[in-house]
Amino acid sequence: MNISAIAKDLVPLLGGKENIVSAAHCATRLRLVLADDSKVNKAAIDKLEGVKGCFSNAGQIQVIFGTGLVNKVYAELVAITGTGTASKTELTDIASAKLNVAQRLARTLSNIFVPIIPAIVASGLLMGLLGMVRTYGWVNADSALFVMLDMFSSAAFIILPILIGFTAAREFGGNPYLGATMGGILTHPALTNAWGVAGGFKTMDFFGIDVAMIGYQGTVFPVLLAVWFMSHLEKQLRRRIPDALDLILTPFLTVIITGFVALLFIGPAGRVLGDGISFGLSALYEQAGWLAGLVFGGTYSLIVITGIHHSFHAIEAGLLTNPAIGVNFLLPIWAMANVAQGGACLAVYFKTRDPKIKAITVPAAMSCLLGITEAAIFGVNLRYIKPFLAGLLGGACGGAYVVAAKVGMTAVGLTGIPGMAIVQPMSLIHYVIGLVIAFGAAFAASWLLKYKVE
Repeated sequence: MNISAIAKDLVPLLGGKENIVSAAHCATRLRLVLADDSKVNKAAIDKLEGVKGCFSNAGQIQVIFGTGLVNKVYAELVAITGTGTASKTELTDIASAKLNVAQRLARTLSNIFVPIIPAIVASGLLMGLLGMVRTYGWVNADSALFVMLDMFSSAAFIILPILIGFTAAREFGGNPYLGATMGGILTHPALTNAWGVAGGFKTMDFFGIDVAMIGYQGTVFPVLLAVWFMSHLEKQLRRRIPDALDLILTPFLTVIITGFVALLFIGPAGRVLGDGISFGLSALYEQAGWLAGLVFGGTYSLIVITGIHHSFHAIEAGLLTNPAIGVNFLLPIWAMANVAQGGACLAVYFKTRDPKIKAITVPAAMSCLLGITEAAIFGVNLRYIKPFLAGLLGGACGGAYVVAAKVGMTAVGLTGIPGMAIVQPMSLIHYVIGLVIAFGAAFAASWLLKYKVE
């Protein structure tokens, strides 16, 4: 494989070196910010040796080469074009300027929640284990082992506002430790635990304002809004306070002002917003039933193309931490949509004679079973359009089934086969059946639809 030739052929297909603003790469993809995306010839790029797919996402043109090869192509590209290199963070900042409001919001929420996902996944897995222990009576509920497992499983959700406070402040440009402090204020022991409100709570008179002393354990939107306010306040204070007093006055004023505003106004408003979204989706889920799964499962992959799906992490976390709901009923639907794109992609393997396409389809389809869909969607299915539509059909069928069967999950972030680890034990068999339906329906539709393949 001639790496230099690949890089040289790639440059004009990107609109020439003068069109390349900046470049970076991740483990598998070349990430480029271009002055004019319309000058890109994606069809021709797809045909280059070594390329497994090309797509536009989040203001970047991303060319999939695969592990190892992408490093070599990147080095050659930079050498040929003289393009300034950038870190992924810098490239993201440059690309963000090209995003619309919805895409920027989705990217912001993604940057806030993705770092927290491991903690939520761990807690979700522990909740699943605890559920099995309780269901099958493996351990006495009063035993030290059970009590400890219960502590481990709920910890991340109890301190969720602190975790969100840290990552949100970092994203909004504030001090992450002040953000964590705001999360601590909203979950302070002086406030009645949000999950124990049924037992009653105190109120206090704050200069004529009646303040309910209820904590925000497990909530999402109150701390997001509070830390957004805090970060902007902190920036304004730093501009106005002399450097000699900045270390003392800025954090002091930031915490005291934001603390009052959060407890009096932002917290209650954020709770109403979060509960409104959660209960609205829950009502739709209960009333529309399988039809909701059909629509959500059939449209999710379309949303993935826009990148807006990242914003769902906040909504899913809200479902999990709402005491009246306590289960993620959206993620099983997303899992069906992801697996369906894999089924549609695999069918292309049996319809094409092109060895390059065959080499892409199998690993891309298998990646979908693990919850990673970009290679299948952008590298194969969208190239022929009808396989992508077949994937939408499979996602709709699988989504309808898992909603009808009331499949729920105990965390966020895992779909496909790995998602089995966070499915509620009583729903596991239905989740597996849903995966088979989604994958099978998409494969069959992709196989039966007529479209031209190389």
